[in-house]
Amino acid sequence: MEAAGKEEISVEDEAVDKNIFKDCSKIAFYRRQKQQLSRRATYQASLDSATTGKDSTKFRIINETTKVPLLVEVYGIEGNIFRLKINEETPLKPRYEVPDVLTSKPSTVRLISCAGDADSLVLADGKGDLKCHITANPFKIDLVSEEEVVMSINSLGQLYFEHLQIPLKQRATKENKEDTSVDASQEDQEDLGLWEEKFGKFVDVKVNGPASIGLDFSLHGFEHLYGIPQHAESHQLKNTSDGDAYRLYNLDVYGYKIHDKMGIYGSVPYLLAHKPGRTLGIFWLNASETLVEINTEPAVKYTLTQMGPVAAKQKVRCRTDVHWMSESGIIDVFLLTGPTPSDVFGQYSYLTGTQAMPPLFSLGYHQCRWNYEDEQDVKAVDAGFDEHDIPYDVMWLDIEHTEGKRYFTWDKKRFPNPRRMQELLRSKNRKLVVISDPHIKIDPDYSVYVKAKEQGFFVRNHEGGDFEGVCWPGLSSYLDFTNPKVREWYSGLFMFSAYQGSTDILYIWNDMNEPSVFRGPELTMQKNAIHHGNWEHRELHNIYGFYQQMATAEGLIQRSKGKERPFVLTRSFFAGSQKYGAVWTGDNTAEWSYLKISIPMLLTLSITGISFCGADVGGFVGNPEAELLVRWYQAGAYQPFFRGHATMNTKRREPWLFGEENTQLIREAIRQRYALLPYWYSLFYRAHVAAQPVMRPLWIEFPEELDTFGVEDEYMLGSALLVHPVTEPKASTVDVFLPGSNEVWYDSKTFALWEGARTVKIPVALDTIPVFQRGGSIVPVKTTIGKSTGCMTDSPYGLRVALSTKLCRQKRSLSQQVCGGADLCPRPQEAAIFCDHPFI
Repeated sequence: MEAAGKEEISVEDEAVDKNIFKDCSKIAFYRRQKQQLSRRATYQASLDSATTGKDSTKFRIINETTKVPLLVEVYGIEGNIFRLKINEETPLKPRYEVPDVLTSKPSTVRLISCAGDADSLVLADGKGDLKCHITANPFKIDLVSEEEVVMSINSLGQLYFEHLQIPLKQRATKENKEDTSVDASQEDQEDLGLWEEKFGKFVDVKVNGPASIGLDFSLHGFEHLYGIPQHAESHQLKNTSDGDAYRLYNLDVYGYKIHDKMGIYGSVPYLLAHKPGRTLGIFWLNASETLVEINTEPAVKYTLTQMGPVAAKQKVRCRTDVHWMSESGIIDVFLLTGPTPSDVFGQYSYLTGTQAMPPLFSLGYHQCRWNYEDEQDVKAVDAGFDEHDIPYDVMWLDIEHTEGKRYFTWDKKRFPNPRRMQELLRSKNRKLVVISDPHIKIDPDYSVYVKAKEQGFFVRNHEGGDFEGVCWPGLSSYLDFTNPKVREWYSGLFMFSAYQGSTDILYIWNDMNEPSVFRGPELTMQKNAIHHGNWEHRELHNIYGFYQQMATAEGLIQRSKGKERPFVLTRSFFAGSQKYGAVWTGDNTAEWSYLKISIPMLLTLSITGISFCGADVGGFVGNPEAELLVRWYQAGAYQPFFRGHATMNTKRREPWLFGEENTQLIREAIRQRYALLPYWYSLFYRAHVAAQPVMRPLWIEFPEELDTFGVEDEYMLGSALLVHPVTEPKASTVDVFLPGSNEVWYDSKTFALWEGARTVKIPVALDTIPVFQRGGSIVPVKTTIGKSTGCMTDSPYGLRVALSTKLCRQKRSLSQQVCGGADLCPRPQEAAIFCDHPFI
């Protein structure tokens, strides 16, 4: 078994081979929907029989071709949210509805029928500010705010719903055989992947036949869209062409390609649309493989027949169409109506929860490598930080610390006394993070495997036995975290009595939880594997890692009896993962382009609820040159999760190994991080209680300024600091855009003052990262730096006060009267308040 595991390491030795992964042309439900929608079959609503209850308004819609009825439910939800659910009226068996993501059952607001007949129905919330105009034939919904249509649903007629069918072998009559939502001859069925779908050597057998869904949304007046992570792409979503949709399908993609819409480690099916005066959100609650097409139309006058009587009244403006397609499940979508970015963040967090408040130590610097070799290696690296006066908080151990990749164990030769090692770290107020992946080595002498197998806690194959796949330990089975009993049992493994050698300074890293299966289709689990409740893996693939992180976080909470906050980093994630810990951007590469793309990737995660996010400093794959490493530390110090990490077979890259000059530069970058810890902690508190992102694109702080909408090479930390990392080699200057026509900005290094609404050229020697403080803000800091956050508890605080535009003008006037400027001032402490130095 060991040989099999080591053999598979070669998978991780080269950059991504895209032949291993599907593009849209190889995804059967995408091909079916594109083919079928070209025939323009429409749905008609039976509005004369609509019923409005306490929670929702219900009515039927019928496809004019298949005559299969669907049930539509429209809900008004507290806080200016609408929910639309579409399901089969009488499915052969229940279709999967995503559980556990919503924090609780949303409080509904009774919708009032304002007007209606057989052709249309108007529903309004209690305030009357928002209305749903429902048109019967063809079926369409317009979301209206203050007499303006802001969103139309199914205006392009792309509603698509494949109903569950009796398997072909069980059909007794020719009529039943012809009863299919896809009009396809027998010879076409293989190409369309109705009952079997082939990819390479793999065959996906579909016992329920085709079951995909789709729906279009037209966003009126919007051309700037963001969200739907995770992709190594720009922050602003791009228009998609045929065959180039954004894919949401969690996959282990080592050294992923940048500027690509392929799915990587996590999926949040939630996007935001923004324009001056309005922000909207669409949250598509579906955990199966999902594709999103985007197309922005320039400003044109739509005719009455194109967009309907309500939309036709609108002025000439642009429109962006978003087409969601998922392999299975139901249509369950939340419309977040804002109107401000902050309102949308609050609406999304009301549904899925806010960012977990992290323990303070986790906001410090983390040192990781695959792998620190043994206890002596850990001790030497820990001492190296002290010898070079570089603070850090957390040492990390990858898979080699275990006994043959058996999680919850220690390699007896390399780590014979893990408690002693942890006590060394504890003596300096430092912590340890170890890895725990979801695959469990098949070994009758491994207690975790034996107990899980005895209780039936593994995912099953379609024949009923335990699913088996190859990962790091060799042949493995995979825990079924969708089962509440499995999660409860797994949480218990973190108790000190169960996890021998662990202490209360040990925290957890969940990796490979897409799940990664080295010899599986697209390096993941077969879609017809079976989970708790007899659900196929295809229904819930994107939520698997979410459940592991949930169980891990709960285990750490139970371990401390609720007295300490957990820290859990996960690679795979879904909507709501923010409730359980942190996320990172996975196996990036030591190249300048990956440093640059990390900024929009983190901004996208941040606005979709996951504030605690970061990228591996230096790049996981490859060996960074010294300049790149320095610039990456400078960038990482101003990003939420700050960890250096490198893969096996790379050169060692501890911060002091690149010469004294570079050591000093890295030291200063990390010390700047520690100086700002009070500000970081305050920002995370706001994320936790008010859902405000820690790391923010400029458009959030300046929502009326078009010039900010496409900026992705700089960002705000909270509302006070603007950061522009240097992402090009040998840069001597960078152009920094300072937003806000009524704003003033202060260079945090030189204290130079700049007025907003302009681009300024800033010198950037290797010791400089442009950071600006916004006029009118106060940033709390620590004035002395210790070895770790725990060593800084009693360190004094300081306040960096940047004068607002108004006070700045008053100060300038006074300074001219008193002393003619800061350079001539005989009392520099007073000059900090009254003269040209903005900071106290």
